[in-house]
Amino acid sequence: MAIYLPGTAEEEQIALDELTPREIVAELDKYVIGQKDAKRAVAIALRNRMRRQKLGPELAEEVIPKNIIMIGPTGVGKTEIARRLAKLANSPFLKVEASKFTEVGYVGRDVESMIRDLVEIAIDMIREEKLEDVADKAELNAEERLLDILLPPTTPRPAESAGGLVLEGTTGMPESQSRTREKLRQQLREGKLDDRQVEIETRERNFPSFEIISNQGVEEMDVNIKDMLPNIFGQRTKKRKMKVNEAFEYLIQEEEQRLIDMEQVTRTAIDRVENAGIIFLDEIDKIAGRESGHGPDVSREGVQRDILPIVEGTTVNTRYGMVRTDHILFVAAGAFHVSKPSDLIPELQGRFPIRVELQSLTMEDFIRILTEPKSSLTKQYTALLETEGVKLEFTPDALDEIAHFAFRVNEGTENIGARRLHTIMERVLDEISFDAPERKGQQFTVDADYVRKMLSEIVKDQDLSRYIL
Repeated sequence: MAIYLPGTAEEEQIALDELTPREIVAELDKYVIGQKDAKRAVAIALRNRMRRQKLGPELAEEVIPKNIIMIGPTGVGKTEIARRLAKLANSPFLKVEASKFTEVGYVGRDVESMIRDLVEIAIDMIREEKLEDVADKAELNAEERLLDILLPPTTPRPAESAGGLVLEGTTGMPESQSRTREKLRQQLREGKLDDRQVEIETRERNFPSFEIISNQGVEEMDVNIKDMLPNIFGQRTKKRKMKVNEAFEYLIQEEEQRLIDMEQVTRTAIDRVENAGIIFLDEIDKIAGRESGHGPDVSREGVQRDILPIVEGTTVNTRYGMVRTDHILFVAAGAFHVSKPSDLIPELQGRFPIRVELQSLTMEDFIRILTEPKSSLTKQYTALLETEGVKLEFTPDALDEIAHFAFRVNEGTENIGARRLHTIMERVLDEISFDAPERKGQQFTVDADYVRKMLSEIVKDQDLSRYIL
């Protein structure tokens, strides 16, 4: 099945299964600067996933994902590469910190919760796709229901046809009522009835309050509480008065939920998780540690051993059914300042055969990050101030100065990579952002002198710069 990348009306849609690794890297280049080796590794991993889908079922079952470990300091693009890859592949994507998990038997989240969370993300993703398909029909249905409230029919409305198409509701009505209904329809579409009050029936659920005492988290319970309760306590309707435009939105949502087959959504979501899911395991270096008999290392190794079957391939019980993890792609990342990948237990190391090292950012990288990506910081701030009617421009020497400051502060204090640019840009544009609402129609040019002026006092005081920048 071909998945298409979203594009504008002018752009030709690209079938994902036609993207070569080189083209995948080119797509990632639009958002992430540098890190060629990491991009190549994830591009090959994604292409292999496409290749697997073209194999026969028996052989495809044997092809396991080539999981990746990214090694590098914070702020160099590890998370962004994985996130953009998932968007490119239209895959369910979950970023989770490995350090938040605890060994089975300890208080905290168990590792299987990442699969449950991924399924929830996939269901939301599929539901959104289905909503687009039924949006027009839901709006038409809601319009007919609202017109029935505004002008109750004197004869029963015809039922929906077998094909599921809703008729415009005029058949069988007296001609005068039909004309009135069409006039109301026109006024409704033009927004002339928006402020009129109508009374509609809304569904509400009143559940008695109670507590569940269990040695497991609610997420691990086999019973779907949310689905069970309405069946036990029923669903009540209540008449509410609201404006026509609010009632229309409510009825559209109600129709959308009625038109979407949630069983099909669930089946599609589980299939997409099993065959296209991507989990980004951040801070994996924080759980790298071997058994020492006591202390935190015991728990660290316990978490690794709990993660191992998920990465190897197992079946996890979720509220939507059983989910196999054999073909989920795992991308792990860590700075590995203190520990190293070889400190992970051997079995887990073997499940991450591809290892790439991401480089620290240079001053040239900072300049490119400020200007080249589709959503670069300079483009973001320019667009934000345009909403106030203020035109903002950066001179090349200003960008050099901002990059220079970011590089110096990273060297002198903690190296947080490109995230340092956010802090410095906020400081540089502090006055402009504050005054923008009173400066409508004006133009600001940020040059090197202005950057130095805004940062000079902070940079002079080394202790202050450690806190502020």
